[in-house]
Amino acid sequence: MRLDNYSTGTYSPGAPLWKQLLWYFIGLPLFQSYWLPISSLKVSVLRVFGAKIGRGVRIKPGVRVKFPWRLTVGDYVWIGENAWIDNIAEVSIGSHSCISQDVYLCTGNHNWNHIDFQLIPAPIHIQESAWIAARAAIGPGVTVGRGAVLTLGGVTGHSLEPMTVYAGNPANPIKKRKLDNNVIYSSSKEIA
Repeated sequence: MRLDNYSTGTYSPGAPLWKQLLWYFIGLPLFQSYWLPISSLKVSVLRVFGAKIGRGVRIKPGVRVKFPWRLTVGDYVWIGENAWIDNIAEVSIGSHSCISQDVYLCTGNHNWNHIDFQLIPAPIHIQESAWIAARAAIGPGVTVGRGAVLTLGGVTGHSLEPMTVYAGNPANPIKKRKLDNNVIYSSSKEIA
């Protein structure tokens, strides 16, 4: 490889330099801080920097977002402690999805066959009601189907089928996900 010849080609961060600097020096430290544990304030900070965020979103402390202007989050999404949304390309997270603690969403890779280590950005789309469990990692260009689950520590560089549970590195399907629609919820407990 010739890293001295590396360039990002036609890639652009998608925002002017002043906005990037404001995010890195003010927005991100405020957003990521454990001193700001209130989700609604974190959501407001993301929106100020261009993220599209739905209602009822819960964001825990320590979450990192590279470029908020490339983030779309649906309604009632949960994002756990220390999740890292490394979004040099668009990341979309569908409504009622859970991104657990320490999850890594990576939208960029490099062409290891290219002498200049060419950058390859590609979006990640997580569809409605998906669950990405703790310490899982999702690579560039992946679509997680509606209701799919990537289990604890799972790693995928390929798309996941809807309503399927995946485990391992690389992630493989282990079973179909079945949601129990017969559960009745009361104000204080679950009744089957």
